[in-house]
Amino acid sequence: MLRSRHELILNWKRFFMEDAREKDIREKDTYEKALEAARFLRAKLPAIPEALVVLGSGLGAFADTLERRVAVDYRQIPHLPASTVVGHYGRQVCGYVGDRCVAAMQGRFHFYEGYSLQQATFYLRVAKLLGIEKVILTNAAGGIDPTLAPGDLMLIEDHINLMAANPLQGLNDERFGARFPDLTDAYDPAYRALAQEAAAQLGIPLKVGVYAALLGPSYETPAEIRMIRSFGAHAVGMSTVPETIVARHMGMRVLGLSCITNSAAGVLDQPINHDEVLEVGQQAATRLIALLNAVIARM
Repeated sequence: MLRSRHELILNWKRFFMEDAREKDIREKDTYEKALEAARFLRAKLPAIPEALVVLGSGLGAFADTLERRVAVDYRQIPHLPASTVVGHYGRQVCGYVGDRCVAAMQGRFHFYEGYSLQQATFYLRVAKLLGIEKVILTNAAGGIDPTLAPGDLMLIEDHINLMAANPLQGLNDERFGARFPDLTDAYDPAYRALAQEAAAQLGIPLKVGVYAALLGPSYETPAEIRMIRSFGAHAVGMSTVPETIVARHMGMRVLGLSCITNSAAGVLDQPINHDEVLEVGQQAATRLIALLNAVIARM
């Protein structure tokens, strides 16, 4: 039995300080865990990939076009979470676009699945330690700008983080990057120019805009979409931004592409459902694959 109120307070402080220290230790293990996963993949893959392509909802077909491909289930990779969302296969496929070795993630991890942002972006830490410096992030997004129609491809020029969290919260491991990374050019200007050039040569219309990320998994309300539009966003989704932040933290170069799979709430007088998102993504896959192949060949 505690002898005084003072002793109660001391024990309360001690409990929370010990809990914080345990959390710090777990966070410090991230580098070692990522290194273990990278070593595992290095032994499985035919070569060190030059680029990592992350495939959003309904956009996984690109991985199936890679030549000499080797697939590794996420469940086999040490410390990697499981992908639980319909339309995300849950495997990494490594193969070739011409003579370029590429790793493609068929499925990503989301904050709304119950993972921390550190867990959801862990695979980027692994990619960096594997030796990958180039990242292409794709996603399925809702069009806020009325000029964006389902099936359009949008080049991400900047983003707005509305997830009320940041994957760099907590201790910073200097082995990954500096405490305060600059995001002025979060999406590499040279890669953006390269993508626009490739799209023009292929005759693929490529819109340009700002992507806003919200927590999800519910779609936004019409009032929220009006607010986000006033912020200057053109499309909205539930991913990509945390991945971009982590990639830039480690000095990786990022290209972002959105497939507009639906009009955001209130833009059109019709409901939104995930099945339609997947269907439109699959319909746009041919153009996206052609664009990805052309971009990768030029990177």
